[in-house]
Amino acid sequence: MTRFNSGPGWRDGLDADASWTPSATRDALRLRAWVNRLAREFFHARGVLEVETPVMSMAGNTDPNIASFHLQFSGRTDGAPRTRWLRTSPEFALKRLLAAGIGDCYELGRVFRDGEAGGRHNPEFTMLEWYRIGWGLHRLIDEAAELVRAALSLAERHAALRVVTYRNLYRDALGIDPFTASEDELRLALGDVAIDPAGLTRDDWLDLLMTHRLQPAFATNELLAVIDYPASQCALAKLRDDGDGHAVAERFELYLGSIELANGYHELLDAAEQGVRFARDGDVRRSRNDDVPPTDVHLLAALEAGMPGCAGVALGMDRLLMAMLETPRIAEVLAFDFGRA
Repeated sequence: MTRFNSGPGWRDGLDADASWTPSATRDALRLRAWVNRLAREFFHARGVLEVETPVMSMAGNTDPNIASFHLQFSGRTDGAPRTRWLRTSPEFALKRLLAAGIGDCYELGRVFRDGEAGGRHNPEFTMLEWYRIGWGLHRLIDEAAELVRAALSLAERHAALRVVTYRNLYRDALGIDPFTASEDELRLALGDVAIDPAGLTRDDWLDLLMTHRLQPAFATNELLAVIDYPASQCALAKLRDDGDGHAVAERFELYLGSIELANGYHELLDAAEQGVRFARDGDVRRSRNDDVPPTDVHLLAALEAGMPGCAGVALGMDRLLMAMLETPRIAEVLAFDFGRA
């Protein structure tokens, strides 16, 4: 693929403040098209199959930190639920395909998250998610970095990959051990960042340190993969012992500068354990008086039937474009952001 080159602008003569006009420039939208094409060519060359899965589901994401949209279907359902949940990721459906024997696969499409609107967030955005059979976490990190570097090359940018454990990141940058520090120590490490502590958990304090103290200092032209998260942040990842007596989640997050691009797991295969995690999520949601989406029984059945060992990752395409164009505003990479939709 040839390198992306900026073309003529399209805003000459337009009132950029008019609500009907696009929030992104023509150059940004052309770059989006090139990156989408690059991703498809990248996976085609590697024999990874593109698939499409439902946007509306009978079940929703139980993660307490993610809010889902839902809607009511008015037509014939033949006994199926009328309430449908807009996907926050294609993960559950892709895993059902993996259990059915589809092999390595990916999906590039829109996903939806309620309550997420602002400078870096839009309620609907584009996610690229893929799964590799028989792979571990480090091999997937290398592939994700290779894809990001290929995209960066379109904008004549380069970034080296560095891998660091979650524990060492906090130790080296903040002088605290995230696995053993008290909540008071975590609060003190925030320095002059003023946060209302009401209702915050230990993981909330760790997340605040990541977003307010660590991410802003990440090197602009470095791809940083953070691995081995605390077990309490396992989501849908496997757990293992880190050798120092701490259980860690086999997951990674990939950053380019201060922008989080991707979240990947060495995938959990145990249906019973996944059911326990779903139930735990529901308990947290009920304690907060949040909606509790129905558990995805189809995913649990697929795990019970036997999903092959694999690693998977979800990459935010809008975030990637923001990083490529070095803008903190997601509106600048969307044809029409939430305020103009």
